[in-house]
Amino acid sequence: MTPWLPLVPLLLLTAHTAINALLLRRPPRNATCDEHVAVLLPLRNEADRLTPCLTSLLAQRGVPNLTIHVLDDNSTDDTAGLVRAIDAAHGGDRIHLSTGTTPPPGWLGKPHACRQLAAHARDAGVLVFVDADVVLEPDAIAGAVATLRESRVTLLSAYPKISGTGRLAQPLLQWSWLTFLPLRLMERSRRPSLAAAGGQWLIVDSAGYHRAGGHEAVRDDILEDIGLARAVKRSGGRIALADGSRLANCQMYTSWPELVSGYSKSLWASFGSATGAAAVVVVLLLGYALPLAAIPVTLVVDAGGSGPLVATAAYLLGVTGRMISAAATGGRVLPDSLAHPISITLFAWLTARSFHMRRHGRLSWRGRQL
Repeated sequence: MTPWLPLVPLLLLTAHTAINALLLRRPPRNATCDEHVAVLLPLRNEADRLTPCLTSLLAQRGVPNLTIHVLDDNSTDDTAGLVRAIDAAHGGDRIHLSTGTTPPPGWLGKPHACRQLAAHARDAGVLVFVDADVVLEPDAIAGAVATLRESRVTLLSAYPKISGTGRLAQPLLQWSWLTFLPLRLMERSRRPSLAAAGGQWLIVDSAGYHRAGGHEAVRDDILEDIGLARAVKRSGGRIALADGSRLANCQMYTSWPELVSGYSKSLWASFGSATGAAAVVVVLLLGYALPLAAIPVTLVVDAGGSGPLVATAAYLLGVTGRMISAAATGGRVLPDSLAHPISITLFAWLTARSFHMRRHGRLSWRGRQL
């Protein structure tokens, strides 16, 4: 067997990343929308980072029939007071603020909050779910709705640019679906298992949302965004991913402990089982982390052979795929992509930690036990 044969899968995956990057949908700027669009913003203890998000929502243009619905999900800080102050500073009566109820048995907090918000926007044609750590450009919502309609899909996940803590871990989200997910096939396929979505910014046709059962269909899903995408497919709808990095920025985590906690609460749910997770992690480590470690080893044990060249080529293929993904989704191309093996190793550790904490019943988020 030629020593170069193990590079074939990495070469194919890198080519697939490049093809997906070219096919990726991108919401336009300066679009307009005549539909009634309802922005739905669930908040729980967000007073420390709410202002940029809400201010950006109030600055949206190109959507004359836009309503903003905010739900204070039993916050223990002054989230509700800050919402009222921001609304008053912008003329008042532009934000519909409601107080959430405690999730009933069988419900997780975010799906319950989103369901309550959707109930306040029954007359809207499009629902736009936004997280408090997302800041939108003024023409973001109009552009996203235009893409939703032009793509003829029920649900559009417009992934924002990710900033803040986690330059090693965060870009793996975009890299993973650009590398391993056939985007156009996902859009055409009716298989619920072939679905991806990011809950930071979701644009959904209202009728399709309710036909899919809304957030009631994903009441106990840790990854309610992917669950909702699958529910849309089960109901006959279609979904699509888009690069929203030009129109939205998400500072998902502001500290390393917060990042570790956030990933730990949900990574376990990304896999069908612990066995499946272990298989994925091993493959990723072998394909993307091992080559860098193998370079110095092969220089010693196979100095005159092809080993060092094969290991170096494998490492560079992984870096190239990461560079393509970063360039396509507003990420930092260099020097971050050079540390791709470290990112994969960090992902493996976070995955193991997530399963460990779940096994011991120690998962929680924003003061709620999961």
